[in-house]
Order: sequence, then C-alpha cells, then structure tokens
Amino acid sequence: MDSNSEHLRMVEALLFASDGPLSEADIADRLPDGAEVQDHIETIRKFYSGRGVNLIRVGGKYLLRTAPDLSFLLRKEVKEQRRLSRAGVETLAIIAYHQPVTRAEVEELRGVSLSKGTLDVLMAAGWVRPRGRRRTPGRPVTYGTTEEFLVHFGLEEIGDLPGIDELKAAGLLETVDQALVKLEKKMEADRQQELQAQLDLEAAEAEAEEAEEATEAEEATEAEEATEAEEATETEDSEIPEGADLGPDQAEAYSEDAEVDPEIEPREPA
Repeated sequence: MDSNSEHLRMVEALLFASDGPLSEADIADRLPDGAEVQDHIETIRKFYSGRGVNLIRVGGKYLLRTAPDLSFLLRKEVKEQRRLSRAGVETLAIIAYHQPVTRAEVEELRGVSLSKGTLDVLMAAGWVRPRGRRRTPGRPVTYGTTEEFLVHFGLEEIGDLPGIDELKAAGLLETVDQALVKLEKKMEADRQQELQAQLDLEAAEAEAEEAEEATEAEEATEAEEATEAEEATETEDSEIPEGADLGPDQAEAYSEDAEVDPEIEPREPA
C-alpha cells in the first residue's frame, strides 16, 4: 500500500472517530509531513456522497453526519431537546443576524427587556458565547454564535443563514405591506388612546375648577353673612335703651358717639 492510500485511511479514521468537526489544520497535525490533506478530504467527500453517512463542512471544519434522507432511522435514538421559548428563539435570531451584539441592542430590537435566564439557556446549549467587550462607555459585553450553532443547524458559515426573501417564502416573515398595515393600526390606536387621555385630563381640570369656584363662592357668602352679623351687633350696642339710667361716664360716651342733626336746634332750658 502506497503512502497516499495510507494517508487517506488516516484521514478517514480521524473523521470517523472525532466527536466534533475537524479543520484541515487539526487533521494535518496528526498526519505525516507532506500529506495532501485537502485532496484526501475531497476524495472522502465524493466517496461518501451517496452513502448512509456524508462528509459535510460546517464552520470551515469537516465531520461525518448521517445522510439527511435517513434521519428518520435515528429519531428514536436522538435525545429530545427542550424547546426554546419564544424569547429564546427571538434572541438567538437577533444574535445570529446582528452579531456581535450587546444585551441592550437585543432588547432594543425586541422592544422588551431581556431576562438573564434567556442568555443563560442559549449559552448552556452551546449556541451563544461572549465575544468580547465593545469600546463604548460602560464596555458592554457582546455576544455571538458558536461553532456548535453551525453544527446544529448544518451551516458551513454564518453567511449561509437564510435571507429575508427565503424567510418570507417559507412564511416565517410578514410581507412589508402586512407589517405596514399593522404599524398603521397600532399608531392609530395609540393616537386614539392619547386623545382620550387628553379629554379625560381636560374634564378633570374643568371639574376641579368648578369645585374651586363653588368653594370660593361659599366662602365669600359666609364672609358676607359674618360681616352683616357683626355690623348688626355693633348697631344694637350703640343704641341707648329707653329709660336707661346711665352714669356720667356712660352718658358722655354715648353723647360723643351720637350723631347730631345740624337742622335741629337745641332747646333752651325753661
């Protein structure tokens, strides 16, 4: 057996025994110097193209995987994974399409706050990992997808993610017209809500103003009645009771306060 055939067998054995994808560099490190790794990989790929397992490339690395049309044979053998929540799916999609992305950016795109548990689940699954820190105030952590993400979804690279047209064709995205109609309805509902709130505020202010005016009128009436009562009391106190026996001091006080009519001449003593 020549060395070329031996190297081919080595590459095949490495790919078969590996528990994860291998890069050309990983394979070359285990082969003798001068081995044509790329040629051997291409030979193996062609050999397995129509068989029960295929050699596929994901994330720039290679691995043997069951042929897609035979996946039904392994359905009972595959451990069922817990389904992601809607928040998890949305977060994963945002990270995949916008990476590297910060937590705040994910929340802004989703329109709601992101619970810490959502990122923990994605990182525990091995699909998301921290990518570093952004050079902005606060140095927020950025997140991106992992090699496990590419392997799980059968992607050679992140650029193989389906585009907008493909997602629309699959019915996973709304058309632009549908999105605009929904947006217009939401804006109209917001306007109606804002108008109703303004009307309620104006009605409350008018009611408060009427109540204040009524209170002021009531206070003015009470003050007027109190003034009239006080004047009536003073008038009663200023009158000299008929037949009253007054002392010299009281007679002098009443005479000073009494109003003299200039047209009435004083009588001369008899």
